[in-house]
Parts: sequence; structure tokens; C-alpha cells
Amino acid sequence: MAVDYTVIVVYLAGMLAMGWWGMRRAKSKSEFLVAGRRLGPAMYSGTMAAIVLGGASTIGGVGLGYQYGLSGAWMVFTIGLGLLALSVFFSARIARLKVYTVSEMLDLRYGGRAGVISGLVMWAYTLMLAVTSTIAYATIFDVLFDMNRTLAIVLGGSIVVAYSTLGGMWSITLTDMVQFVVKTIGVLLLLLPIAVVKAGGFAEMKAQLPTEYFDPLGIGGETIFTYVLIYTFGMLIGQDIWQRVFTARSDRTAKWGGTVAGTYCLAYALAGAVIGTAAKVLYPNLASADDAFATIVKDELPMGVRGLVLAAALAAVMSTSSGALIACATVANNDIWSRLRGVVRPAGAGEEHDEVKGNRVFILVMGVAVVVTAIALNNVVEALTVAYNLLVGGLLVPILGGLLWKRGTAQGALASVIVGGLAVVGLMAAYGILANEPVYYGLLSSLAAYVAVSLMTKPTDAAVLAAWRERLAGRAPELVSEPVPAHQ
Repeated sequence: MAVDYTVIVVYLAGMLAMGWWGMRRAKSKSEFLVAGRRLGPAMYSGTMAAIVLGGASTIGGVGLGYQYGLSGAWMVFTIGLGLLALSVFFSARIARLKVYTVSEMLDLRYGGRAGVISGLVMWAYTLMLAVTSTIAYATIFDVLFDMNRTLAIVLGGSIVVAYSTLGGMWSITLTDMVQFVVKTIGVLLLLLPIAVVKAGGFAEMKAQLPTEYFDPLGIGGETIFTYVLIYTFGMLIGQDIWQRVFTARSDRTAKWGGTVAGTYCLAYALAGAVIGTAAKVLYPNLASADDAFATIVKDELPMGVRGLVLAAALAAVMSTSSGALIACATVANNDIWSRLRGVVRPAGAGEEHDEVKGNRVFILVMGVAVVVTAIALNNVVEALTVAYNLLVGGLLVPILGGLLWKRGTAQGALASVIVGGLAVVGLMAAYGILANEPVYYGLLSSLAAYVAVSLMTKPTDAAVLAAWRERLAGRAPELVSEPVPAHQ
């Protein structure tokens, strides 16, 4: 394992070095939180693919392939569909807004009344997303070093917190590009063909497994529908995803770069399912489907290649973890703390505020909270389900409604967030966290509240809508001076 260890150590050291480099570049709030809004198509596509394809997509995607066969691709496939929909239909408008958070977009659209509550919902989602990614370090480091779970979480989490705190989005962007390359080589170019060959090829796989393993809908229509609701719609509105859209240097980059990343996700989904199916042939009696990835890597790959593929798994986890962490810190600082602080002491009351330093502190604090929560929490699936149920049930309707329906009002948006969020929480308590009903009925109740209250209240002020349209078109006067030099 010495060669494998060397590969991993070099990879981790490289992540820290890029964090140090990013620190020297991030000199303003825009540079620190959204990489100066200067990413070109190549870097944008790579980093967007890296953020959405995390440990759940890699380790979990292979596990679903082990359990269901090719139809196990649907979870990651719906993530790719969501990214495609966001890129084609919404990303250009989102990029032109030149904001930092989803809640700022809601304030612009509805007149500044939905920020704190929507910020709390988004903060809970990004925190749980970061926590679930951080827990995945335990699985990878256990395979590598037979390491204690708590120590593994602290080690992996500390590296991510370090490079994210140092350089913000610039560090995360640079590390994500490396992680994208490592994942592509490790999973698509090495593990996929080796797994298929070790399993005897597709003909042998078909001969060894039941026919339902090769049924594209074998996982079940209701499960696929739930994946669409949670993951496809979740991609449309998550702060971690929007914050990457904000890094694009133009709306064209956001649209076409995101389309490339979404297409890549579809290929990654199929690869994970095929690897899992091959693992089922090789190891038919694993105790847990989620052990399939680690088992096939540990037992079937040659020295050196094994280290690279484990680095790919680590890259998948780190990219999602760092993206969720900076999103969580951005929401906590910009949407919650700054508003509460403004109530106590109005902004600009004789005090200079170092925005980069302030955001860096928030990343550090949120990072510590994520690591501590990850150590205390055991069930990753339940935590992730709670996060996505709250996000989709509470925020999907007011966000898409604001983009698509001009009659939507601030009161309607607020009612939608509150009713949808409470419905999701109540239904999870009644039906169970992993049940499908909470997101189904929570989303419907959110929609009903939004439409009903919007129609019963006074339309949004014409001046607010006019300013919103100017912002969507990229014509707001304060945006003209935003620097946009090309950067690949």
C-alpha cells in the first residue's frame, strides 16, 4: 500500500497548496465568495461537475448499482437532469443578477421581506449537505488506513476547512478542477473498464444476474419520481449550485458550461451503476451495498491505480463538502448574521468592515460546526433527506415562482416558505424521515399557499418589478463596473 499512500498524501498536500495560492488571490468579497465572477467555460464546467458529483454520487451511486443494477443510475441521472435544466432555462438570468445568495435574489424580486426565513432554510440545507459529505471521509480513510471514524472525519474535514478558509472560492475552484480530473481518470477511465473486465464482461454479467438488473426502470417508478422531485428540483435552487453559477464570467458561460457539466453527470451516473453491477457479480453477498465501491477498489485494482481511484473518491467527497461549506458560511454571514447585526447596529455606523476577513471567519466557524456535527451524527441518508425535503418543500415554489410568475408577492413567498417547511417537518414526523409523502405534500401545500396568498394580497410594487427586470437583463447601473477580464 506504500505507493497508494504516497498518491493520497501528494493529493492532500496539493489541496492545501492550492488553498495557500487562493489566499493570495482572494482580495475582495467578490473574489473570495464567487471567484470574481470570472470563470471561463472550461473551468466553469469542471468545477460545476465537481460540486454536484460528491460522495453520494460516487460511493452511493455504485451502491445503488450493486443493489438495483443499471437502474441504480437514476439518482445521479436526476442530478444531471437538474443541472441541465438549470443551465438551459435559468442560469443566464441567475448569473446576470450579480448577487451572492438565493435569499438576495428573493429580496430583489419581492422587495426585501423574505431574506432571513429563507436564509435559515437554506442554511439548514447547506449545513446538512456539508455534514453528510464530511461523514463520507470515514469510509474512505477506513479503507486506506484502517483509521478510527472520528479521526478520519477530523482529518478530512480539517483539510477542506483549511483550504476553503484560506482562499475562499478561488481555492475551492482550483481544487475542484484537480478533483474533476482525478475523478474522470479514476472512475471513468480506470475503475469502470477494470470492473467490467474483472466481472467477465457484459455477457457474463447478464448470465450471472437476474434480468431486472438490466431493466432501466427496475428501481421503480415511484422512486424515480421522488428522485426527480428531490434532486432535479434541488439542483435548480440550492445555494451551493447557485454560488457556482455566480462565478461565470458571462451568462453564455453559465448556460453552455453548465450544459457540458450536466451531460458529464449523465455519463458518470451510468458508469457508477455499471461498476456497482460488476461488483454484484464479484461479491454477491456484501453486508451493505455501500461497501461495494471500497471493496472492488481494495480487492481488484493494482497498486498505484488503487490509490488514484481512492483519491478520486476523496476528490468527489471534498468537492461537495467544500462547496457546501462556503455556501453555508455565505448564507450564515450575508443572509442571517448581517441582517440580525443590522437590527442592533445599522451598517456603516462608523466602523470599517473587512468583508474578506469576516467571510473567512464564518467559513472557519461553520467548518468546525460541520466537523462536530458529522462526528455526532450516524445516519447519512436521513440527514441528506431532511436537507433536501426542507429545501424543495420550503424554497422551490417561491424561487421558481419569482422567476416565472410576476403576480407572486412577498406575502405569498413568505407563506410558501413557512407552510411548505412546516408541512415537510410535520409529515416527516408522521410518516418517517425516509417516506416519500413529506416532499410530495409539502411541495403541494407550498404551491397552494404561494398562489392563494399572492392572489389575495396587493401585487408587488411596480418599481420593485422594474428594478428586478433591469437586474435580470444585466442593465443595473451598479453592475457596469464589475470587472470581467477573461480567465480560464
